[in-house]
Amino acid sequence: MAAEGLGRADAASDALASKEASQTPPGTPSGVVSQKTDRAARRRQVIAAAMERSKREIPHYYLATTIELTPALAWLENANLERPISKRLLFPALLLKAVANAARRFPQLNGHWIDGVHRTADAVHVGMVVSLRSGGIVVPTLRDADSRSLDELMEQLRDVVTRARVGRLRSAELSDATLAVTSLGEEGVETIYGVIYPPQVSIIGFGAIHSEVRAEGDLLGTRPVLRATLAADHRASDGQEGSRFLTTIARQLAEPEKL
Repeated sequence: MAAEGLGRADAASDALASKEASQTPPGTPSGVVSQKTDRAARRRQVIAAAMERSKREIPHYYLATTIELTPALAWLENANLERPISKRLLFPALLLKAVANAARRFPQLNGHWIDGVHRTADAVHVGMVVSLRSGGIVVPTLRDADSRSLDELMEQLRDVVTRARVGRLRSAELSDATLAVTSLGEEGVETIYGVIYPPQVSIIGFGAIHSEVRAEGDLLGTRPVLRATLAADHRASDGQEGSRFLTTIARQLAEPEKL
């Protein structure tokens, strides 16, 4: 989902809330004022309108794959052994870096559809969907995610998520996303299919890490896995490109030391 539209939605909600508050007659119960000025409800309305337009105008196609995470989680555990808590890497940083690197290799999934033309982006700016405690979402942009180290990306991610949840994002951080990532893994959801926010042409979804029985040679064992999904605009790419994109993400997570 594109952050630019949501940033404008927040600004519009604030302006409308201020106007309604100024027009509320003296003595009006506070509950009425609260109902009229509910930013979360207005944010949802704007998001819903954008998603309705997206489903109506964008020819979505959907793909999904299961990614084994044994190498990635083992590498992450070792990488954090000597780090202080404040500097430890979290698994979402690996996911975002893998997505950004894959987007660099597959420009058909990275860019915008404007005036009937797919305009590939020169940079990879990943929009990260963040749920707000008050309800609704915002999508801060992690700029140049493909060229940042994991430590830099982790620091940026921690910073923008913290400020997003207290309403302190700058307008520049709510624009320019060239593709988006969404996840409900922390809520226990195993599979999530996103809806593209125009003019972007793709959104990647990640579910919860869970155990799955898998064969290795002649033996069966449980392995940590997650479901990765892709919703993409069929005007900009096709299923073959999309499948290679997801496969590239999986291969990078199999070699986390190279991220």
